[in-house]
Amino acid sequence: MFRRNTMLRTALLCGSLVASAAALAADVKPAVIYDLGGKFDKSFNEGVFNGATRFTKETGVAFRDLEIQNEAQREQVLRKFAKDGFSPIMTVGFAWETALKKVAPEFPNSKFGIIDDVVDLPNVQSIVFKEHEGSFVVGVIAAETSKTGKVGFVGGMDIPLISKFECGYAQGVKYASDGKGTVFANMTGTTPAAWNDPVKGGELAKSQIDRGADIVYAAAGSTGQGVLKAAADAGKLSIGVDSDQDYLFPGHVLTSMLKHVDVATYQSFLDAKNGTWKAGVQALGLKEGGVDYALDQYNEKLITPEVKAKADAAKADIIAGKIQVHDYMSDNKCPM
Repeated sequence: MFRRNTMLRTALLCGSLVASAAALAADVKPAVIYDLGGKFDKSFNEGVFNGATRFTKETGVAFRDLEIQNEAQREQVLRKFAKDGFSPIMTVGFAWETALKKVAPEFPNSKFGIIDDVVDLPNVQSIVFKEHEGSFVVGVIAAETSKTGKVGFVGGMDIPLISKFECGYAQGVKYASDGKGTVFANMTGTTPAAWNDPVKGGELAKSQIDRGADIVYAAAGSTGQGVLKAAADAGKLSIGVDSDQDYLFPGHVLTSMLKHVDVATYQSFLDAKNGTWKAGVQALGLKEGGVDYALDQYNEKLITPEVKAKADAAKADIIAGKIQVHDYMSDNKCPM
């Protein structure tokens, strides 16, 4: 009798645990709201989509997503998702800060996330990256690969965050070239439309190439696709950003500065499912695996063993603190 009662209690306990786990999974309704560049920008937004997709494939928990069409939709869409019970809701890009500060306090029991900005609220997880570190490393690769000693940078919207990419890149170029390398830099525009203008991105890249740049780094969302194409058409090299873009123009994309928004999104959703989600700030750089450079079958012949060794040495020195990469956003200045 004692053994049978024990078995019964064990079975009930196991059933309770399974039910609790199922209830926990059922309570998680993750969602993603993209920035204006669009879900399939092959860069920033698409990286978040890939992370959410991985979460769904591994857990079976579906996510909802939406592409906004204009700035006016932000607050309305975010509030609608929260009212519908979605949690966590990942907002993609710094431009969500204002809407999130208004909406998140209205739903204290819901979880929110924002990538590329900090919102100091008890139910918001802020994920920022040390883009200057990853950009420094691809700057080293560019300087070591360039035959002209001149390289380019095309940014999207003219904001401090994108200047952070540019400044880190310039530091890497100067470091690897003993201060002799030249960096041409242009921003695409001053409004959110700058993230989705591949024609202008291509024109800016062509202008830099005409001035002697043989490698152009794009940090511009969908606009960057125009930069990569212009470089390929001219027989030059480009550097992609955020997602691994080496495959877009094989043999012409030298590398990509990886910003692992995919991993951050996946982990945020997984933590919510497992009950370990925490609000607060996460700052992800080379040491944390938040940024890196891409090396794969599409660009392995472009990066020589010597260049790889120098890039990896710079990466190791940044992680060890031997190289201090200046963060433009700390003072809105670049030492270059």
